[in-house]
Amino acid sequence: MLTAIAIVVALLITGVLIAAATKPDIFRVERAVSIQASPDRVFALINDFNRWAGWSPWAHKDPAMKSTFGTITSGKGATYAWDGNKDVGQGSMEITDAVPPSQISIKLDFLKPFEAHNTVTFTLQRQGGTTNVKWTMAGPVPWFAKIIHVFINMDRMVGRDFEAGLASLKSLAEK
Repeated sequence: MLTAIAIVVALLITGVLIAAATKPDIFRVERAVSIQASPDRVFALINDFNRWAGWSPWAHKDPAMKSTFGTITSGKGATYAWDGNKDVGQGSMEITDAVPPSQISIKLDFLKPFEAHNTVTFTLQRQGGTTNVKWTMAGPVPWFAKIIHVFINMDRMVGRDFEAGLASLKSLAEK
């Protein structure tokens, strides 16, 4: 009986490892929204870390989150760090490029609940009287993360937060 259980466990572990090996080396999550506001107005809300509390989905998940802002809070070189509950973790961001009013690139470093180093890009494009905003996050998927990705759909998990954040950004920009 123990031999049969050991064989089943070994087969399950092997199956998980094989499934993990098929996962891509890079992940990408992307969501978009159309906002009835000028690109300049929307850009200002994203480009300034002091204004993120008004629309960031993570600020609502942990109102007691400790936020630390660098001496520069908007534009290239702006920095922001946070330390929060299990829903938001701990990490930091730095705006690495800002091209008004069309694109913002951010280096995103998570420390908790797991270490990860990703790139976030906001792309804004005027279309008539609206601004199309695309929020993208991409990064490497190390071997251990591939095992986790067998059980957790990163796109669905992070995508929901992006959708909530974009809905809040839209509401704030359209006021």
